[in-house]
Amino acid sequence: MQSQGTIYLVGAGPGDPDLLTLRAARLIERAKVIVHDGLVSAEILAMARPDARLISVAKQRSRHTLPQDQINALLVREAQAGRDVVRLKGGDPLIFGRGGEEAEDAKAAGIAVEIVPGISAANGAAAATHIALTHRDASSIVSFVAGQCKGLSDQNWSGLAGKGRTLVIYMGVKTAPQIAEKLMADGLAPDMPLAVIENAARADMRVVRGPLAELPDLVKREAIKSPALIVIGEVTARDSHTIAKTALEAAT
Repeated sequence: MQSQGTIYLVGAGPGDPDLLTLRAARLIERAKVIVHDGLVSAEILAMARPDARLISVAKQRSRHTLPQDQINALLVREAQAGRDVVRLKGGDPLIFGRGGEEAEDAKAAGIAVEIVPGISAANGAAAATHIALTHRDASSIVSFVAGQCKGLSDQNWSGLAGKGRTLVIYMGVKTAPQIAEKLMADGLAPDMPLAVIENAARADMRVVRGPLAELPDLVKREAIKSPALIVIGEVTARDSHTIAKTALEAAT
């Protein structure tokens, strides 16, 4: 009887191969089957062995090529056929990566699962822009939220942003107007500083800064595209000499 394979849920980090863990790099280099998201960089995929089968489940036009339940079934099916599968995800598998859902379905089917953490988008963005998310002079709390989800207007973000706090919003480009309106309605000052970081920790990274009230205009004017993070808080106003190019610097 053919033995079952193992599913490896692997964090690919923000895109730079140098930021992979050693475990992640070794799994990618030896894998025969890699199921990957669209956020995984071409440089990382190029690390795969020549005969590896690369299966893209990239998100396109606000929908997955496969619904999540079918992605879960694909992973289980490959493992049940005796193949080890590397499920490669941008950032970290357990931070807005649906790694938990995939692990649950695999375990329910009796498949062995290993989770390999990766540098999250927030960590990569913070390092690349020199924004200390918890600078002791400006913030002792940092929160991560998803800006594109069902019932966004009903989500309770009260207290997540403001003096002494940093809010990091994933997937918030398309809902920037609703995000700004929601936070100001909760009492956040319109002049609260923020940074929008596009393609964090990659060669084409861009950073734009401004006050909360101007967030929708910043995103529209600078044509910000995903993947991008919105970091809101006083920490974004520190270290203005950051090595990252701001929109103003890029335009001159």
